[in-house]
Amino acid sequence: MLILSRRSGEAIRIGKDIRIVVVQLGGGKVRLGIDGPRDLRILREELYDMVAGLNQQAKAADPAALDQWLQQPAAPGKPGEPE
Repeated sequence: MLILSRRSGEAIRIGKDIRIVVVQLGGGKVRLGIDGPRDLRILREELYDMVAGLNQQAKAADPAALDQWLQQPAAPGKPGEPE
């Protein structure tokens, strides 16, 4: 892990395309601005961990339960479905 000290307004670069700027310091928090390519997904770690956990749960789901759910008839009068 690389550890750097930066002041408000100072930045670091990751490769040619990613720039991280210290926007604000204070109140025990640091606000960061991140510039990068539009196709680069940037997530807070807690959100990333939550999505990874949900993906693991979905992968471990019981296939028989999914098949049973798919066999249930559609609810009548659902928008976009002919009656």
